[in-house]
Amino acid sequence: MSKVPDQAKRVFKGVIFDVYQWPQKLYDGSTETFEMLKRSDTALVVPVATDGQILLVEDEQPQRGKIITFPGGRVNAGEEPLAAAKRELMEETGYSSERWELWYSTGYSEKIDSTAYYFVARDIKKTGSQKLDSGEIISARLVGFDQLLDGIITGEHNAYALGTHIMQQLLQDKRAELKKFLTKS
Repeated sequence: MSKVPDQAKRVFKGVIFDVYQWPQKLYDGSTETFEMLKRSDTALVVPVATDGQILLVEDEQPQRGKIITFPGGRVNAGEEPLAAAKRELMEETGYSSERWELWYSTGYSEKIDSTAYYFVARDIKKTGSQKLDSGEIISARLVGFDQLLDGIITGEHNAYALGTHIMQQLLQDKRAELKKFLTKS
């Protein structure tokens, strides 16, 4: 995960992104200005019901329309990623869980200083009502595992890095089979 270098200076403070720049010495001895974005970390939740179904949200925001994704959002200043995940699940869906585990975390890009934390919330229960921001419309729906994967494969579900992570795990299990298929004469 990329981090803004200590010598970088903030040249722009935005609402979501800040821009940092620094002089970088290159291999030929010359110097160029490099830059990087910094934003709050993100907590995302894969909510799983007791019957194994997975809760997805259809999330609509004015600048991008509707997407099908997982509940989640920004980690507030001073907030732990798990606390943010619990808060986002409740705010966006009205569901909660007593069983949480960090599945994995990843950086967005080498040019963005931010970490996305993916949590699995097991045995979710509807315990409250949604508390949405004024700029979002969200509805939740339960899907089976195969329906989740089909949506990731077809692009119907906007799963970003989670889709890649799931596919990596599936390919690990089929590595020898895939190698044999791809390299046969």
